[in-house]
Amino acid sequence: MKRLTLTSLLWLSMSAAIAAPAPVEDATSGSRSVTTSKTEQLQRMLNASNRLQLEMQQRIDALQQEVLELRGANEQQAYQLNQMQQRQRQIYDEITRLSDQLAAGGGSAASPSTPASVGAAIGSLSEADAYQEAVNLVLKQREYEKAIPAFEAFLAQYPQSEYAANANYWLGQLLFNKNDLGAAKTAFARVNSDYPKSSKRADSMVKLGMIAEKEGQKSRAKQLYDQVLKEYSGSAAARLAQQQLEQIK
Repeated sequence: MKRLTLTSLLWLSMSAAIAAPAPVEDATSGSRSVTTSKTEQLQRMLNASNRLQLEMQQRIDALQQEVLELRGANEQQAYQLNQMQQRQRQIYDEITRLSDQLAAGGGSAASPSTPASVGAAIGSLSEADAYQEAVNLVLKQREYEKAIPAFEAFLAQYPQSEYAANANYWLGQLLFNKNDLGAAKTAFARVNSDYPKSSKRADSMVKLGMIAEKEGQKSRAKQLYDQVLKEYSGSAAARLAQQQLEQIK
């Protein structure tokens, strides 16, 4: 009887053990962990996108500021160039007008300030003073007839001067306005050939073209104007050369 009872109890215990439910994992906890990981990943992506947008906006702002600064510098340079061109035209117009007046009025009697005496006075001055005195005769005193021997005397006294190119150009301009084309051509040609780095070379080439036109040498004039356009593109002399080319028929 006891054996039967013990056997029955043993069997019941085993059945209970087999029938006991297995432990179940918390599915909700795992799902919550995955959701949190995705949220953090999305947040990191959003933060990176915001930083990139901020950096791009900063670069755009910097570029816009640079454009504004460059635009302001260009406008200032354009204004200064325009002022220089206007001043140059005024000087040329004034020289032409007064030269015409001198031609219409004829010569004058010799005096202590005749061209010959002016040339002698220039020869007694230092290099810088002699050049400045000749320039003053044009720009300040407007004594164009006297300025011609003044520049000639300066060039004879100081042929290797740093002002020689400018002096030759001034001399050529004064002679050109007097319609002394042969002498003017010599002065401008000297600038063209002897002073290739001079700031007056382009203008001298344009004047040589104008003289060639007056002498009926249109092909030579076109050659000179084309050379100015090629070597001094964008300069005031190039624009004048272009205008002269358009007028040649």
